[in-house]
Amino acid sequence: MLNVTPDSFSDGGRYVDVDAAVRRGHELSSAGAWAVDVGGESTRPGAEAVPTDVELHRVLPVVERLARAGLRVSIDTMHASVAAAALNAGATIVNDVSGGRFDPAILDVAADYDATLILSHWRAPSREMDRHAVYSDVVAEVVAELSQSVDAALDAGVGNAQLIVDPGIGFAKTGPHNWCLLQSLPVLRSALGLPIMVGTSRKRFLGDVVADARSPRARDDLTAVTSALATTAGADYVRVHDVASTSRAIAVAVAWIGGLHGPPSGVLG
Repeated sequence: MLNVTPDSFSDGGRYVDVDAAVRRGHELSSAGAWAVDVGGESTRPGAEAVPTDVELHRVLPVVERLARAGLRVSIDTMHASVAAAALNAGATIVNDVSGGRFDPAILDVAADYDATLILSHWRAPSREMDRHAVYSDVVAEVVAELSQSVDAALDAGVGNAQLIVDPGIGFAKTGPHNWCLLQSLPVLRSALGLPIMVGTSRKRFLGDVVADARSPRARDDLTAVTSALATTAGADYVRVHDVASTSRAIAVAVAWIGGLHGPPSGVLG
């Protein structure tokens, strides 16, 4: 993940300078990232929305330079206009944490550009999402709501082969909800019939497990473990801040299971 924001929960402010962000993108790619995911709006719990002109100002120079250098670039946005501008600047992937629910026109944009589209489970904007973490059966409800997003994308003309789904770990979910979804990845994969992406990176529920991992940057080893375990459960992609540690953990996990499932298609950095 390459957050070019001043307020991201784990690395806010580190990459607001374009040159610093571009250097970081190359570092992620060199560490083995399948794609570099550039985001200009924080999606941490409680974060305020960012005007699209501000988001564009943050992400476009970074997207342009990374794409020009030959890197595969993903734009992390919920806004159709930002997605369109980033795709026009060389991005090839749209990572919409709202699953097309915040701005449905983003589905048309993805279809028009024949872009890979990552649809996450989402119920509400960051500032209010914790109030929506209420489920009677979190797995069944996430499957049902993600299926609605998938149907909307297909109706907009996005090809089935372009779709990746993400259960939205940490988005309108409590710790127990997150663990239940991670334990149920084979169920999600079977029910949805699409490649699965998992993003546990540095999230606060990991800090509830280990006493000395209260700060986000102290959770990279926990991220690597959960990402490796997700791989053995059938995740095709994982989204992380520290690509190197996760890639090493995945290599060990794949060796452990004897290549039964094979490595994931990619680590989104």
